[in-house]
Amino acid sequence: MAANLPLRDVHLPQAPDWWPPAPGWWLVFTGVLLVALVIGTWLWLRRRRRLRWEALFDHQLAAAGSGPARLAAASELLRRAARRVDANAVQLQGEAWLRFLDGRKLHDFSAGGGRILLEGGYRPQVDDAQVQRATQLARARFLELMAGAR
Repeated sequence: MAANLPLRDVHLPQAPDWWPPAPGWWLVFTGVLLVALVIGTWLWLRRRRRLRWEALFDHQLAAAGSGPARLAAASELLRRAARRVDANAVQLQGEAWLRFLDGRKLHDFSAGGGRILLEGGYRPQVDDAQVQRATQLARARFLELMAGAR
């Protein structure tokens, strides 16, 4: 005895709005923001540290004055930086020291421009072009060593 009742149309609920997002999306946004903040802070600190190392190197060379004194200062800074990477590197002398300074990228210490670091600090007069080339090489290698690269 079922009566034929007229059926009403099916009414679908209204589609959810895009705002505010579901709680899971808030977690995703927070996670992405947190990761970006950590990476940004790490890069900023790394850049700041590198700028301090550059300023230290440049200040020490500027304070040295003459060509031989600048070579001696660059050599001393390289020795300090080498100690951060390998404690035994400080004991290296001559060709072994230049090979260490060449590192894996071959910075041209043992082949040419950096050879003046071995004896330039003991000479009374050194060519300015040689000093400039050697200090450029020394600065690049100093920054690499301070960053921990062998």
